[in-house]
Amino acid sequence: MFSKTADPTSAPPAAPRPSTGGTNSARSVLGADLRITGEITSTGLVEVLGEIDGNISAQGLIIGQEGRVTGSVRADTVEVKGRFDGKVSCHAFTLRSTASVTADVTTATLVIESGATIEGRFLKTKG
Repeated sequence: MFSKTADPTSAPPAAPRPSTGGTNSARSVLGADLRITGEITSTGLVEVLGEIDGNISAQGLIIGQEGRVTGSVRADTVEVKGRFDGKVSCHAFTLRSTASVTADVTTATLVIESGATIEGRFLKTKG
């Protein structure tokens, strides 16, 4: 019925975004200028560069060097470079040298770099 011929001066169509193959491939970055109070749920990775007061449920969580999270976290992997106060339930928990954590942690795998500070309890997951 209607058709449009290609305009030689127009830009070529955008290439399709490559798929990483999984449903958990999304990455959400919460910028340094954000302060969020509430609950965050994601099926992918959440990177916090600002401040979060509340609960986070995600496939993975990274708290950036200037990031701060206060609340409960449930994720497969958690990496802390900034500050975390609360409770964590995860499979793998990593504290980088710049991390400052006050938390009760339930995890199967734990990595603590020299220089990180931690106050709280560690429990190994059952199974």
